[in-house]
Amino acid sequence: MNLSSPRLIHPSATAPDWDRVRADFPLLMREVNGKPLVYFDNANTAQKPLQVIGAVDEFYRRYNANVSRAVHALGTEATEAYEGARAKLARFLNVRSDELVLCSGTTFAINLVAYSWALPRLKAGDVILVSRMEHHANIVPWQLVAQRTGATLRVAEILPDGSLDLDALHAAMTPDVKLLAVTHVSNVLGTINPVREICREARKRGIVTVVDGSQAAPHLRVDVQAIGCDFYAITGHKMCGPTGTGALWARRELLQEMPPFLGGGEMIKEVSFDGTVFNDAPHKFEAGTPNIAGFIGLGVAVDYLDALGRDHIADREQALLAHFTEELQRIDGVRIFGTTPHKAAVVSFLVDGAHSHDLATLLDLQGVAVRSGQHCAHPLLQYYGVAATCRASLAFYNTHDEIESFMVALKKVRTLLG
Repeated sequence: MNLSSPRLIHPSATAPDWDRVRADFPLLMREVNGKPLVYFDNANTAQKPLQVIGAVDEFYRRYNANVSRAVHALGTEATEAYEGARAKLARFLNVRSDELVLCSGTTFAINLVAYSWALPRLKAGDVILVSRMEHHANIVPWQLVAQRTGATLRVAEILPDGSLDLDALHAAMTPDVKLLAVTHVSNVLGTINPVREICREARKRGIVTVVDGSQAAPHLRVDVQAIGCDFYAITGHKMCGPTGTGALWARRELLQEMPPFLGGGEMIKEVSFDGTVFNDAPHKFEAGTPNIAGFIGLGVAVDYLDALGRDHIADREQALLAHFTEELQRIDGVRIFGTTPHKAAVVSFLVDGAHSHDLATLLDLQGVAVRSGQHCAHPLLQYYGVAATCRASLAFYNTHDEIESFMVALKKVRTLLG
């Protein structure tokens, strides 16, 4: 079996056979509580195809060795595969490989920007601008920076349908704003923000931009160069890759100016007790032994998504979203959060009289996996005046039949809850 691409039609041709694609994901074949699994928690983490699982297994079976440290055959093979994954990811995002720092995920990537770029530069009187819909990973690091530098945090608000108030956002880009942090796609609302327009307006004002691409990279055709941001962060496990993988893209000149975040092996050229000469970017930010198997798997996941065709993926997920939303709206007592028409396949909702955790627990008894809680977005839920929601998030390997099964389960649970 070719481990680098799925068994399907080339993306330039017609849409894939989604039933055949689904067969690549072994976990989807299992049962939960005696029911066929309906996995609608893809915004939390995506499932892994056989090709990715096989690539990780093959690494440990055939050429497990550390990277960039050995001249023997295994070390060479491991290094080539690891750096090959960086190159694949760079092509996936349309960036240069030497501008792509491999790291554990978006949380690490944003913290790298916070501690290596923001802390040395920001000062009292400076403003960090974030949106109401940010994940905690794009809020808390900036709060920590503000506390240590004297800078302040400013919030760009949203509209009731879950879209950004762009007029207010642009008005908030005052001369004291030095950094803007914004998500590409909301993990709660599914809102797809016009990051290209936002970054263009920020660039006119000399504001550095950080875009959280965690929920965008798995579902959209992401062209970082076209977006025009200064930093872009992604997480591999949401892209059908292994956990503990991700990347930070940054403009070359910014990476060269930034000091290392962590010190140790592989991020140096020369060490003496008189001082250290650091490696070139991106390697000066990659101290220690990386998640080699994970990144090799992520490289295969990138191949997989590319072979499917990202436009095909987007079309498939939009069709599933339309079906899901239409059916959910037919159920009495359901409130949906995030109704802007330009959104990804993420639906947060509540049912009258039911706590989100109770709802999710009872759905699980029907074999349905959804997320419940605050989704690492407390300020967003505060805007809507709710303590928690249920979230159903769909992926290309989900089916219309699963949506119908979900609706049957939800109606049954709603009856149980009275």
